[in-house]
Amino acid sequence: MKALITGGSSGIGFSIAKELIHKNYEVILVARNEENLKKAIENLGKKASYIVTDLSIAKNCKELYYKLKDEDIHILINSAGFGLHGRFREEDLDRQLELIDLNIKATQILTKLFLNDMIEKNRGYILNIASTAAFSPGPLMASYFASKAYILRLTEAISEEIRKEGKNVYIGCLCPGPVETSFNDKLGVKFNKAQNSDELAKYAINKMFQKKRVIIPTMNHKLNAFFNKFVPLKILLNANYNVQMKKIENAKKESI
Repeated sequence: MKALITGGSSGIGFSIAKELIHKNYEVILVARNEENLKKAIENLGKKASYIVTDLSIAKNCKELYYKLKDEDIHILINSAGFGLHGRFREEDLDRQLELIDLNIKATQILTKLFLNDMIEKNRGYILNIASTAAFSPGPLMASYFASKAYILRLTEAISEEIRKEGKNVYIGCLCPGPVETSFNDKLGVKFNKAQNSDELAKYAINKMFQKKRVIIPTMNHKLNAFFNKFVPLKILLNANYNVQMKKIENAKKESI
């Protein structure tokens, strides 16, 4: 059986690839950096292959689907994405739009196209990677938080549609907190505590096969997601702003 993993050359996507290979899946990694993909393949072995493409371009997402349509993809992991950190008005508009194209549009396109095939076969799994950021607004990471909220709500809604139809197809959403990946370095932020990506991948895939709709890895983050529903918005916004500022300060201290 085959699994397609976007953003699979590093981070959570790469860790999920390792876990699926351990479960005897063939994995196809997709990213736009061929050098990173080659390094990933060297570490994963013969059960892994790769495709180089930029999924922030909608046409490329569609071309990827048609290229793999006859490969009988049993699992789709939508892991490709990036974040922006800073004041919304100061961020580059083109980068904000690229974030929307990759974090939202690519996931939307691939989910829709592969889901239709899975429904027809009445089998398959789709796991969309969101974040605990999906559960609240995020000052100083406004676009990123909003993009993950979109993915979470989209996934939940589709999951209910499939349940009502009685189809044997799974779609779920992984919502991790901070994870030890290069994602944080690219943002220029520093977390005091971050989860190991391999441990996260193992947990996520096990929950996926148990058909858990929303997967939140740690008890602390489960509690945060629950209590966010009851905290007044003004307090939540202020708290998230302070958290993001703290991350920036920690990163600056590390660089000194």
